[in-house]
This record gives sequence, C-alpha cells and structure tokens, in this order.
Amino acid sequence: MVWYLELKRTLRSFSDVQRIFRLLDPYLGKMMLNQINGDVIWSVVQGELKKGNKPATVNRYLATIRSLFRMARDEWQWIDTFPKIRLLTGEVERDRWLTRTEAETLIRCCAPHLAALVRFALATGCRASEITGLEWNRVDLDRKTAWLNQTKSGTPRGVPLNEDAIEALRKQIVKHLRYCFTFRGEPWRWQVTNSGWHTALATAGLRDFRFHDLRHTWASWHRQAGTSCDELKELGGWKSREMVDIYAKYATEHLAVAATRIERVRAETVGNIVTFSSRFAKEKGPGLAAKSLI
Repeated sequence: MVWYLELKRTLRSFSDVQRIFRLLDPYLGKMMLNQINGDVIWSVVQGELKKGNKPATVNRYLATIRSLFRMARDEWQWIDTFPKIRLLTGEVERDRWLTRTEAETLIRCCAPHLAALVRFALATGCRASEITGLEWNRVDLDRKTAWLNQTKSGTPRGVPLNEDAIEALRKQIVKHLRYCFTFRGEPWRWQVTNSGWHTALATAGLRDFRFHDLRHTWASWHRQAGTSCDELKELGGWKSREMVDIYAKYATEHLAVAATRIERVRAETVGNIVTFSSRFAKEKGPGLAAKSLI
C-alpha cells in the first residue's frame, strides 16, 4: 500500500485513496498479498455493508483493491495471479445532464466569472480544476488547442477547442497575464461550487446538479450527436472504455433503421405493395406478375 501511494501521490484524488486504504487496513493490513483470497475480499464486502455503506461506496473500495493487485502483478511482478474481484450489483448509476435549454438558463443565472467556466466546461468537457488551472501559455487559439497539465489522472493531455470554447477564452483575454479564468482579476483559489454556484442553480430551478455534471452533459451531447465512444475516450482523456461506455446509451443513430420498421406510413406502404402484388398475380398469372415486379 505504501508503494502504491507513492506512485499515486500526484493524483488529485490522492487523499481519497489514502482514506480508502485506512479503511481497508483492519481487513488487509497484516496480510501478505498471496494470503488475500476470495474469502478475504468477501469479508471486506460484508463488513462494509454491515456498517451501512451503499454498494457504490463498497465498489470504490473493491476497485482500489483490484487496482493495487493489478499493479503488483503487472508492474512489480510480485504475484502471478490474484482473486477475481467482482463489483456489487445494485449500484444506482447517476444519470444527470442538462438539455440545451437548461444549460443556457444556467449560464444566464451565473455571475460572469462563473458563466465563463460553465461555457468552457460544456464546450470541452474539462473538469473544474483543469479549467481554473489553465494558463495562457498552454493555449493556442490559432491552432485551436489547449494543453492541460493538471489532470485527474496526472497525465498531461491536449484538448481541441471548438468555436464555443474559443469564444469563452477570447472574452477572458487581458483579465490576467497568467491564468485564463479568474475572479475579480485573481486566480481561483477556492472551490467552484461555492455560494454563487448554488445561488445560480436555485435561480435556474436546477436540483441535484454538480459542477462535474457539466462534464457528463458534454459527453452526453457528444454521444447524442453521433461522436463514437473511441473519439469520446480521447476527447475526455479517459484511459479506458469503461467510463466512456456509460454514455453509449445516448447514441441512437445506429438504431435509426430498426426504429423505422414499425412506422405507420411504412406499414401502410408495405401493405399496399402486397395487396397490389396479389391482385396483379390473379389478373396476369404468377409468372408474369413476378417478372413485372422485377
């Protein structure tokens, strides 16, 4: 665990990993890796459920254990195998995103400095910390690209800028020499979801909505517009398809043909063709009818 934490120290979620390991220590702390089997994993599950934790919380613990095991096997080669760790079912999947109308309403209800963050988030899918930490020396408006160095995964990545993102950035020019997005001429030094954010949500009539849900909104809009999961994976900076696959349900273009099969107009057209074919066959004979239709 100590070695794992050393490698994960640069992650923005590092404190969460530390907290999870502290909670797991009573279960696993005195064991060698090859002593941790399926029964031990199950004891973790049962123990945490008895505490009243929800499946989603327990799944985060299991995912952390699985990540550590994979690193011990694949990177350090300390073990050859590890027990199969299945996540619990029954986890309620969060499905919160805005329509275009709701998004515009939210932007109108935000103060100018906050509205700029919202517009950029909806245009790029960037996280709050990635936006507030973006510096001008990492933006090229002519090439329509920004380079992020403060990402959740700790890996720098490039972000293509569409016209909406460029417009949001242009409005911030000359407000600060270093940082793109500021508040009263100073860099953001606090959480984006402060009282101003909650006031804007209330004014816009939005409930159960987090700033990070703007990223979900961006991804959902992309899938609805036909962006593939592979394209979305690169755009969002995800390392695996697991997270991207959540948004697959919003794409329907590949089912458009199937949906037309029960259309009323289509059914009537097919019925008329069948009726016409039957009458023609009776009048002209089956062979001639077939040739005529061909």
